Amino acid sequence: MIKILIVEDEEPIANLIRMNLVKAGYQCETVFDGEAAADMIEKNLYDLILLDIMLPKLNGYEVLEYARSVDIPVIFLTAMGDTQQKVKGLKLGAEDYIAKPFEIAELLARVETVLRRYRKTERRLRILDIEIDTDSHTVTKSGSPVELTTKEYDLLLLFLRNKNRALYRETIYENVWGGEYSGTGRTVDLHVQRMKKKLGLEEHIVAIYKVGYRLVV
Repeated sequence: MIKILIVEDEEPIANLIRMNLVKAGYQCETVFDGEAAADMIEKNLYDLILLDIMLPKLNGYEVLEYARSVDIPVIFLTAMGDTQQKVKGLKLGAEDYIAKPFEIAELLARVETVLRRYRKTERRLRILDIEIDTDSHTVTKSGSPVELTTKEYDLLLLFLRNKNRALYRETIYENVWGGEYSGTGRTVDLHVQRMKKKLGLEEHIVAIYKVGYRLVV
C-alpha cells in the first residue's frame, strides 16, 4: 500500500487531508512540526510527503532536504497566492504544490500525478529479468513463475520500491512483519537469504554491516 506522511501544524487541516487520503486507499501518518517529520523520515519509508512550509522547529524547506536525501517526492502545502514560496519550493526540489484552501479533488489528483511520475502506482514492476504483477501477486523470472511466500513477496516489493537505498533491519521488519523490531533473532536475514536464492539476486541484494541490506541495480 502507498504510504504518505502528512506534515501540517494545523491539526484540522491535517486531519481533513488524512481522512480523504485514507478513503482513497492510502496509508497515512501525520505529524505537526518539522522536527518530528525529520525523525519520521529517518525511521520509516514513505512513498510521498505532503509538507507545509511554515512549521514549528524546522520549516518545510529544511524538512525537504531530509526527504530529498532519501529520494522521497514532496508536495508542498502553501498559502494561497504566495508565489515566492511556491517558486522557492520548486527550485529546491519539490515535485508540486497545493495552495490552501484547496479542493479535495485537486489534492487527490496531484497526489496521484506525483506517485505516477515516481512509478509508485505501477501494477507491473520489473528489475533485471524479474517481473512482479501487483494485482495478482505473482512473480516471474525470465518468464517462468517463481513461488514466493507472502513475506518473501513483500520483501521483494519493498526492495524494488527502494532500490539502491540502504534499508535498516528495523525498517524491513516493521514494513514486512509489522510491529517493533526487537533486534534479536534472524527472521529478516533468513527470509532475505531465501528470497535472494529463489530469484538469483545474491549479487544484487547486498548486506550492509550492522545496518541491513541494499538492492543494487
